[in-house]
Amino acid sequence: MYCALWLAATALGDVYFVSEPEESQDKPERDDESDPFSETPFDELSGRYPDERNLEEREVRVAGVYVHADAATGVRGDFVLVRDNRGRCVLIWVGQFEASAISMALQGLTGDRPLTHELLKNLAERLGGAIERVVIDDLWGETFYAKIWLRVNGKSLPVDSRPSDAIALALRAEAPLYMTEAVLEEASRPCEDLEGG
Repeated sequence: MYCALWLAATALGDVYFVSEPEESQDKPERDDESDPFSETPFDELSGRYPDERNLEEREVRVAGVYVHADAATGVRGDFVLVRDNRGRCVLIWVGQFEASAISMALQGLTGDRPLTHELLKNLAERLGGAIERVVIDDLWGETFYAKIWLRVNGKSLPVDSRPSDAIALALRAEAPLYMTEAVLEEASRPCEDLEGG
């Protein structure tokens, strides 16, 4: 049985049809049948429940911003390489403008006027907040997800973000960058494989 939802993407003017997959017959039984909301959602792609993932945050640093040009097609792709202190690297594909913003922040360069990530940092500060940290906390298919943690009035507030914007903002705000162990386990490769030794 499918439950259909219509979602409108107003920015693009497109309409997407999304359906909910049928319930799997091989899912474990719930212990408490009296509470229909007690079931932990099952992640079909990973084959595990979310609470089985290691969500410990590991500090990572940006190793660099790179451009990959496919000689056969001429297609250009920008990516950020992040690494932890255990020699694990993760490659994150980003847009050209975000790659430029991250590269400028790494080099300590600024524009004549505040660029987008400088503007966001300035806004947070002028409103009494601070960028506390950035966490790349999920991976779905080949798409990474991140949260920017803001400190406002003594409280930490998470804000969903694309990793590219979150990384650029963290670098501008000199805030630490973290990745969950689950994402590192799934997406990392030994740095020597990616950096050529």
